[in-house]
Amino acid sequence: MGRIYENKVTDLGNQVEAFMDEGMFILFGENAPDTLKEFCYTMSVNPVNGTLSSGQKLIIDDVSYEITAVGSLAQKNLEALGHLTIVFNEATEAGLPGSICVEAKPVPTLVVGSEIIIEE
Repeated sequence: MGRIYENKVTDLGNQVEAFMDEGMFILFGENAPDTLKEFCYTMSVNPVNGTLSSGQKLIIDDVSYEITAVGSLAQKNLEALGHLTIVFNEATEAGLPGSICVEAKPVPTLVVGSEIIIEE
């Protein structure tokens, strides 16, 4: 299995749980706009070593989620901004261009140090 992406949460906005009821959360690099920063989990902008696609695995703190859809801007936003919205709805088409959809499992609670990995 090839590792496409890995990162760790470095900070939490004070409103990160705002989208939990909608089954999603937002990751963003250190340069998140002030209007979004309070809703995001902050990470470094790390390289993406491959192309994001459905069928890959998103691993959050050792829990695996199958990726079911990738939005048209997800790859570009992750590479350039460290930005990705993860939606836990098992959709086969991403409703937001900057999102990936994964299995409909409970949304995890991230903490500083939480690890995010994407593998083929």
